[in-house]
Amino acid sequence: MTRVLVLYGFGLNCEEETAAAYTLAGARPTIAHAGDWFDGRVRLADFDVLHLPGGFSFGDNLGAGRVLANRLRFSTRSDGSKVWDEALTFTARGGRIIGVCNGFQALVKSGLLPNIGGTHAQEVSLAANATGHFTDLWVKCKLHASAWAGAEAADCEFPIRHGEGRIVFANGDIERAVLNGGVVLLSYADAAGQPTMAHPENPNGSPHGIAGLRSADGRVLGLMPHPEGFLFADVHPSAARRSDPREADGLAFFKSFLASLKELS
Repeated sequence: MTRVLVLYGFGLNCEEETAAAYTLAGARPTIAHAGDWFDGRVRLADFDVLHLPGGFSFGDNLGAGRVLANRLRFSTRSDGSKVWDEALTFTARGGRIIGVCNGFQALVKSGLLPNIGGTHAQEVSLAANATGHFTDLWVKCKLHASAWAGAEAADCEFPIRHGEGRIVFANGDIERAVLNGGVVLLSYADAAGQPTMAHPENPNGSPHGIAGLRSADGRVLGLMPHPEGFLFADVHPSAARRSDPREADGLAFFKSFLASLKELS
């Protein structure tokens, strides 16, 4: 059974629904305080997946996810080991790291995503929404066929809730590499299922409708929408009017993600 470490604390606050998602999808989650990982009391060697959930880590001081990214990148434990080295060793041996919303913000600002150049330099950031305010609504998305091995392109709906979700690129070369490199995981979509810049379908003005990214090897994933917020069909705002009996899109997302672990070496 897939073992998942779900972090909480320092303002991360979606751990319970995230753990529920993994349990329903057939994995074995463990919720642990991020400080216990930073200090070495919890080790990634005991897990297959590290999940950084949504929230407001460190109060979004210095920008959303920046302090958490710095803790990930630069923390040194009392035994001299580095959190960053452990994270890189974890993915090198086949472990997966996934960040949602605030977790995604931390992953791009640490350089783990998208890592086009392979040096873990920061290539992408997530800036303030083009609207200038926090947004909380449901959005249609397109999960791309390149998202992970064995996945099929799929239309889905998820809730979003963030104030800093607009993708910005370090330069045009990075932008072109992201668009052409098969690393766009998820896009905000219009009624026809196509990536869109139109508001409110694209809630933050992210260019090309990008809502999530993956690393080239598929071992690090990040997205702004909250799939853990849609585990049961009846929580959808239009549930009473929907006749579609399909599984809740969030639960389907987690099941597909776990299935992909068997596809990637």
